[in-house]
Amino acid sequence: MNDDVRNIVLGLIAAGVSAGLGWLARTYLWKRKLRRKQAFFGLPDNSESLLVVNREAGGPELTVMRHDVFALLELAALIKDCNANAQVIAHDTAQQGFGERTEFCVGGPASNRRMAAHLASLLPGVRVNVNAEPGPDRGAFQIGSERYRLESGKSEYVLLARLTAGQRGDARPVFLFCGQRAITNQAATRYLARNHERLARKHGDNTFVLLLKVVNSQAYGPDVVELVADVTRTAQAPLPKLEAPRASHRAS
Repeated sequence: MNDDVRNIVLGLIAAGVSAGLGWLARTYLWKRKLRRKQAFFGLPDNSESLLVVNREAGGPELTVMRHDVFALLELAALIKDCNANAQVIAHDTAQQGFGERTEFCVGGPASNRRMAAHLASLLPGVRVNVNAEPGPDRGAFQIGSERYRLESGKSEYVLLARLTAGQRGDARPVFLFCGQRAITNQAATRYLARNHERLARKHGDNTFVLLLKVVNSQAYGPDVVELVADVTRTAQAPLPKLEAPRASHRAS
């Protein structure tokens, strides 16, 4: 074997080794990223999860708003990326505890009984005005002593929460998407899909409750979302005895 042939062979071997090492490194990084995502969502390989759907407020039991369907599609894509499975169930048939399977609960308490139960038992510092009568406080959130009013199409709020049951290390989380309108539910699921890595770095496996504001949805749809505040502590504490709000928040 002359020197030219030997150099070609050695070059091919080096290229093959480099390609193999690069593939192994990329595979390792991809798997580590996947495991972190699975841990955050509580969705190991082939695990089961629940998508709890609401109904259109004031409509038939099985009628789901268009934007809530889009929210479910966003969540279904996340679940599939984790190599997990999803079961879709109606809000009024989800008669079971939590912690066994990851749950994604979509819709406000007016249209989702499961959401109403979660708020009452897990987030006592949150109250949602479900009065169907027109008025400035219809659909408003009260979180602690603060009130956040709905201005349809202009300034709308949604709670995005990751909650865990007790101190069990293997307990699966419950994700809540509790919005003032269906489009805000979709905005919250999209926000989670885009920011889950940052949220996982910041909060780890811990509970968090974020208040988001959807800005000018009549023009921008569910895409322009602002983080108003991390309200975890306030939402988990009982409401103040004096329920009159200290301030009302409106779009500027």
